[in-house]
Amino acid sequence: MSQQQPRSIRLTDPRALRAYAHPTRMTLVGLLRRSGPFTATRAAELTGESVASCSYHLRILAKYGLVEQAPGGRGREKPWRATAQYTEWPDHSEDAAVAEAADALSGAAIELYFQRVLRAVENRHTLSPEWREAERYSDALFHLTPEELAGLGERIEELLRPYEERERDPALRPEGAEPVAVVQLAFRDRDLPGGAETDPTNGTEGAHGTGGAAGAADGDEGE
Repeated sequence: MSQQQPRSIRLTDPRALRAYAHPTRMTLVGLLRRSGPFTATRAAELTGESVASCSYHLRILAKYGLVEQAPGGRGREKPWRATAQYTEWPDHSEDAAVAEAADALSGAAIELYFQRVLRAVENRHTLSPEWREAERYSDALFHLTPEELAGLGERIEELLRPYEERERDPALRPEGAEPVAVVQLAFRDRDLPGGAETDPTNGTEGAHGTGGAAGAADGDEGE
């Protein structure tokens, strides 16, 4: 990705939000960010979709500014590239159409995250002991105010930011560095009661367990 390209692109048009919610399109954008530029033919090899399908989805993504054609090639052999490293969309909106489309996109992104997590778990036996011990599959329960939760997210972003340059410049990656997906999820758990009545034993975090609630980008950011 060019150093001049923006860190993120923000979607606010309901049509763009709905268009990006397609799993193949999210997958294509993610692949272009990690492995692009590449052609529709290469996209088909990476995704298992047909070349015609990939060409169609890439054109839709280009319509909403998520990808663009890169220099070189001709026709279906013309390469594509992502326009930014991240995609952002509203956490909330007074516009009902935007809010509905944004929530649908968030749901689609989370579903895609968990598909990838499940594949990672299924293949953990192929990892070295060092990587198995380093990976994290855990959750925890805390009592926080909205302000505290937002502040926690900002602190996590600050911790991750120094590693972003490695994605733009492979020369900065130390020996032994491998792609690691960091998924951020933090939500008001409506399955549990709020206030002092909540069971104080909930929220005990384990290395590979759950902490009071079953399950696992800044809330605005999707791949």
